[in-house]
Formats: sequence, C-alpha cells, structure tokens
Amino acid sequence: MKIGVIGGGAWGTALAQVAARGGEVTLWVRETAVADAINDARENPVFLPGVKLSPAIRATTDSADLDSADALLVVTPAQHVRAVLSTIDVGDRALVLCAKGIEAGSRMLVGEVARAVHPQAPVAVLSGPTFAHEVAAGKPTAVTLACADAALRDRLAERLAAPGFRPYASDDVIGAEIGGAVKNVLAIACGVVEGAGLGQNARASVIARGFAEMTRFGLARGARAETLAGLSGLGDLVLTCSSTASRNYSLGVGLGQGRAAADLLADRRTVAEGAFTAPVLCEAAADAGVDMPVTAAVGALLTGMPVGQVIDTLLSRPLRREGM
Repeated sequence: MKIGVIGGGAWGTALAQVAARGGEVTLWVRETAVADAINDARENPVFLPGVKLSPAIRATTDSADLDSADALLVVTPAQHVRAVLSTIDVGDRALVLCAKGIEAGSRMLVGEVARAVHPQAPVAVLSGPTFAHEVAAGKPTAVTLACADAALRDRLAERLAAPGFRPYASDDVIGAEIGGAVKNVLAIACGVVEGAGLGQNARASVIARGFAEMTRFGLARGARAETLAGLSGLGDLVLTCSSTASRNYSLGVGLGQGRAAADLLADRRTVAEGAFTAPVLCEAAADAGVDMPVTAAVGALLTGMPVGQVIDTLLSRPLRREGM
C-alpha cells in the first residue's frame, strides 16, 4: 500500500517518517523551502527540526504527485481540511484523518467534512496521545485507528505499524474524532490552571471533570464510552493536559497568566486547534443539551473574559452529585 501524506507540519512529517518504515511515502507540503530541505537535507527545519528523516520520504508541493498513493493521511489543521481536500482528486482512495477538531460554521467533525467533499472515499481516523517529535524519533506510541471497514482498517494498521508505533483497531469513528477534538479544549483549561498558579489538585479536577464532559458529549453524538476511555480520548487527554509540549496547553498557560488570546495566537507558527474548536464545541453542546462548563469557561477566556472572573464563575456553580 502506497501512502501519501497531506500536510508537512510537525505531525504530518512525523507520520511520513512512520509510514516510510514500510515503503516510499509522498509528503505534500505548501512551502517550497520545506520540500527542498526534506529532499536535500533530510530534515524539516521549520516544523520538526533536529529529526533526521528517512530517504523513503519524497516531499512535493504539487498535489498531483499524490495520485500514485493508495491511501492518503490528511494532516492539515481541521479548519482547512475542506479547502485542501477540495483541491485533490481522491476518488475512492482511503482518507485517514489525523486532524483533531470541529469545523466552524458547519459544526461538522473532520470525518463528516471529508465525506461531504469526497463521498466515495472510505474514511478512517488515526488519533491518540502523540507528540510529533517522539513519534518521529521512534519512541513507543500507541494510537486508535478507527474505520467502519474492517478489512481496510486491518490493511492500514499493518502498513503503519512498527515496533515503536502500535495502532489499536476500532470501528467507532465518531468516538475517536470526538475524543481528539474535545481534549484540545480541555488541554487549554489545564494550561490555564498552570498559568494562574491554581495547583495540581485543580488540574486533576479539570482532567476528571473534563473527561466527564467529553463522555457526555460523545455519548450524545453516538460515540461509545469505551472509545472515549481509550487512547483517542482519555489517553490523549492525559498527555496534552500535562505538558508544555502541547500547543493547546501552552496557549492555556498564557491565558492563565492574563495574556490576550489574540496576542498568543498571533505568535504561533503552528496551530492550537482547541482555540478554534472551543466556540464551535460550545455551540454544538448547547444544541445537544449537554452541559460542558469547563469547555464554556475556555470559550469565555478566548473571547476576552478576565481569567479571575472565569475561574470564579466556574467555582461558584451549584453543588451536584458526581457522575457523567
């Protein structure tokens, strides 16, 4: 199975490195300088510096070079997936969605966007606790690979699996997507706890209550609880809620310190998906009648509410029984 990767950021480059262990990979990037550096120096100095890349990776800025791939890993930011896929002739080739988020405006999950643009293409989702630099370095990583087509799922898992990269099979595509989207927002909340100096007790509480929110929303959208408690949900949540290597967590740290969201986002070369997902998730939760107070708090911070006021509002909510 020939693999093409759409998106040459850190995560796209890391996945190309994984796929290159099993054969040649075509990596489509936007920047000519990035493509040249990968092909000539075997490094992506802009998005994944310091990692020596496999000679089996061929970078290109021409999407037509993806035509020979049997499956395409889509690693562009969630808000750009529709536009990027609209420019590529996919046909009935598999789309493996590796972006995490909900599209603004439509409130569609990335898989729903892909099906709308290319209804003939089978869709899979690859998600889990994955820092790109660790994956590219071959450090042990486990992910969820969700696809309704069991035969395709098995072929993809076999093609991408390596001693340091272990896909676990699932047919719960919606659950895998929701876990990845919601955890980005919750990672911002945990960063706020750090930035505001609220302590480790508070962070653990945010993770636990945030996971309850993720589960409530996921179940309302048709996900299974065991998927949300797995790698693409709880596993990813724990990783991104505890490390400054997470873009979303780092954004939250800045917000917790009282810095403006616009200033923090303007400084970023890479995308903190949770900043775009939070307001859409708030709308989707309201539509579904799902209570998500931590998510709402992040949404309020991103629109400019002072961090002290947001924290006071969250902590003054009426007492309730613990549960989902």
